[in-house]
Amino acid sequence: MVFRLREGTAVWREVDGEAVVLDVDAAEYLAANATGTLLWRAMATGATRGQLAAALSDAYGIDAAEAAQDVDDFVADCRGRGFLEID
Repeated sequence: MVFRLREGTAVWREVDGEAVVLDVDAAEYLAANATGTLLWRAMATGATRGQLAAALSDAYGIDAAEAAQDVDDFVADCRGRGFLEID
């Protein structure tokens, strides 16, 4: 399963290491911390759960289980906002 940002649902830029996201449907700005930005950037080009968790684990030195839980939480939030396509 590959998570990819859905076209037209959000406009984003990286500013000072954080993703600043405009939720197009809600007309609301969101900001992601460095961890969320790493995941967001990976999902912009498409990534699996395993790839996302490995990226977190590598970047922050956390164990695989914690990284996987962080990915699941972030993906759930993005899905709830309609930002993701899942292949």
